[in-house]
Amino acid sequence: MRVRSAGRGGAPGARGPGMADTALFEFLLTEMVAELWARDRDPDPGPRGQKTSLSALEGMGFRVGQALGERLPRELPAFREELDALKFLCKDLWAALFQKQMDSLRTNHQGTYVLQDNSFPLLVRMASGVQYVDEAPKFLAFPCGLLRGALSTLGIRSLVTASVTTLPACKFQVVIQKS
Repeated sequence: MRVRSAGRGGAPGARGPGMADTALFEFLLTEMVAELWARDRDPDPGPRGQKTSLSALEGMGFRVGQALGERLPRELPAFREELDALKFLCKDLWAALFQKQMDSLRTNHQGTYVLQDNSFPLLVRMASGVQYVDEAPKFLAFPCGLLRGALSTLGIRSLVTASVTTLPACKFQVVIQKS
């Protein structure tokens, strides 16, 4: 079954994700997180089980990010600098996935970037209580992989981590790996 959605402009057949696509993506990610954590539940999983699940989610996100990194920037000129690629992630990639841009992009001009989303769609439903802050990293492994995969396709090796202090805001730290 294929879900057709109206694009950003609302016109039938327009390109871009619609509300149905967003809901399906959120449900899919929630199910992936729940399934991986359920599989890791044994009497004494230790920290290794959680690391395995986070790694699996990040790996899935990496592959999806690679595909998006190949597909989305086709009409754009080649990126001359790392900063241009990060701006692309914050504006175009994020809008394609979440119908909004990142709220801020900061850099130390030495290969470290901080991307902040003050209302990250995958965490909005959790924002009802402080107790969910500990659960948020499970939902950020996949987006970390997305960012790293897209950058990889653009020829930039990176390490991407995420942090949450107050829901639904989150920060993604991108450290460029120099060859």
